[in-house]
Amino acid sequence: MLYATASQTVGPYLHIGLTGLNCADLTADAPELATQRIVIEGRVTDGRGDPVPDGMIEIWQANPAGRYCHVDDTREIPLVAGFTGFGRVPTGPDGEFRFVTVKPGAVPGIDGRPQAPHIMVSVFTRGLVKHVATRMYFSDEAEANNADAVLSLVPAARRNTLVAEGDAGHYRWNVVLQGAGETVFFDI
Repeated sequence: MLYATASQTVGPYLHIGLTGLNCADLTADAPELATQRIVIEGRVTDGRGDPVPDGMIEIWQANPAGRYCHVDDTREIPLVAGFTGFGRVPTGPDGEFRFVTVKPGAVPGIDGRPQAPHIMVSVFTRGLVKHVATRMYFSDEAEANNADAVLSLVPAARRNTLVAEGDAGHYRWNVVLQGAGETVFFDI
């Protein structure tokens, strides 16, 4: 039986100059979001199931009302002072990562229909020439997930790789870089 070859390192250089820019708590400067905080925890593993201790996860999301803190989002939806929707953390020795944030609101898709609440995720790690991009959805948003145009493009048997399990403010979502149970990544 052949097994997937694990990633080979080209050097753990992705952290250089970025450590001061880490942001694990996206709500730290947005006190009005204190009662809406959620925790997202997970683990990054390689093709053999080994933890990736020297990776980096970036997330970007809309605020709870569904507006991005970005110049191109000009919709008449209020921004939240102090909330940029951007986070970045290194993975720990066991490949673990953790963010404190809020559940994003629905945002319109290209066709104008609402997308399910989701967080955009970029994974940087050894062995990758370019980061990989994916999305994380929420298990307690089943109806919205079923109607989401992007999630609908993913084969049903693989959608679970994009859905964080949990509720009541605590979610778990793992990133598998290759092999069995590989997370779905998007070519963007």
